[in-house]
Amino acid sequence: MIRVVEGSKSGAGLQVGVAVAAWNQAVTDRLLQGALDRLQEMEVAEIVVLRVPGALELPVAVKTLIDNGCDAAIAIGTVVKGDTDHYEIVVRESTAGIAKVALETGVPVGNAILAVHEYRQALERSGEGAANKGAEAAEAAVLSATAFRDLRGG
Repeated sequence: MIRVVEGSKSGAGLQVGVAVAAWNQAVTDRLLQGALDRLQEMEVAEIVVLRVPGALELPVAVKTLIDNGCDAAIAIGTVVKGDTDHYEIVVRESTAGIAKVALETGVPVGNAILAVHEYRQALERSGEGAANKGAEAAEAAVLSATAFRDLRGG
């Protein structure tokens, strides 16, 4: 017997948390809007937005959202490469941190932390429509959460 479990594009009954970094807010607000639009299209029951200063705070913010009952979470941030190694550190640690939270909690976390070489690239990835990485991360989080819920029999 083969059982295939797939996520649903209906977020009915889900609470989804969105952790948003304020650093590069012109971009993160666009990513947030894309995520919120997609979550509403998917009829997510409750959306909680938690704002934090920067990308390094996103892992603990995501963990806090999950600890407070979220069925899925999304991490939104933007890191633009500069002249120092700080870019690599922030990207590596924030991404590793949210992955660790997802693995430790078993709750899916959509990754919308942009790591770009130029600000223009961040604008391209945060525009309206299908190219918005916030919307993409929101859909991934809901699809995963509904698949996990169905697999667990909930």
